[in-house]
Amino acid sequence: MKSLATTALCLMAGVMPMHAEEDKPTVHLNLQTRASYINERIGSEVQHDASGMKGDYLFLSLYGNINDRLSYSWRQRVNSKITRNDIFEATDWMYIDYKLTKNWAISAGKQVIMVGSWEYDRNPIDIYTPSEYWNNVAPFKFGASIVYTTTSGNDRFLAQASESMYNEPTHHDLMGYSLYWAGKHGILSTQYSVNLMEYAPSRYISFIGLGNRLDVNNASMELDFINRAASHQTYLFKDCSVIARLDYRIIPELAIYGKLAYDVNKSGVEADKSVTNGTELTTYGGGLEYYPMKGKPDLRVNLSIAHTTGTNTNPAGINVDNKTMVKVGIAAKLHLL
Repeated sequence: MKSLATTALCLMAGVMPMHAEEDKPTVHLNLQTRASYINERIGSEVQHDASGMKGDYLFLSLYGNINDRLSYSWRQRVNSKITRNDIFEATDWMYIDYKLTKNWAISAGKQVIMVGSWEYDRNPIDIYTPSEYWNNVAPFKFGASIVYTTTSGNDRFLAQASESMYNEPTHHDLMGYSLYWAGKHGILSTQYSVNLMEYAPSRYISFIGLGNRLDVNNASMELDFINRAASHQTYLFKDCSVIARLDYRIIPELAIYGKLAYDVNKSGVEADKSVTNGTELTTYGGGLEYYPMKGKPDLRVNLSIAHTTGTNTNPAGINVDNKTMVKVGIAAKLHLL
């Protein structure tokens, strides 16, 4: 963490005087929030602790350019409680980007660990029916990355070294390594990755993330496959998540969606902390999104329903057998500056 901060300061010190007169810094400040009424049931029994009016998220984000080469981004979860001695626990990301050339850039700070999945990539405010993998993954860690963007802008390749997403207070020095590709070619957009995460000292679990998205007129379809494997287990399909989502914009103000998530871990190995060994869950649901301000997506009303069946061996798991959740919510994105 200290070395990343030092690197950031060196980049700023070395670049800012050179461009101070010719480039004006830019600042953007946004506030994003979602509140919901939730009815959660296990079978026919209402879960009173999880039901009622809830404030789901409150994000404050600050981003902009210092000059034509140096930019920054910061997002804070204002409603997130800091439970341990870590002032960055409620910070999703806080990093700087330095543009080396037209195609190459480097970044350092607290970042998103890049995993090839459209569900993983979504803003939490835009997720109503999460997979169990999404519920338990910790994507925001300190790290550094180098990015190559093609001249056309259609492809972006990234290499990243970071803290492991499985870091714990007792093992805060676990490391993670990621290779990532994002592409857009015609109606097909992709997010693919290979990741290696240290889940215990000198013990690793690998991911293959294959996120695909098709956009055709008013419809879009996303299909994610995330395979996870550690040593001494069958590599493919024993521990994985498959997530599919279909969206259709009926009119500019109204959209509907359907979603299916399947999480399974029959690896026989206690390595995966996001979908624990012995778990097999299917979650399906759908809903609608209404945008009352024509042409402005910054205010949204949503209705969603989801149901889960199967087995979750994680005592703290969120998706459990015979769980039904109905949500009615409102989300707002305010551009303050």
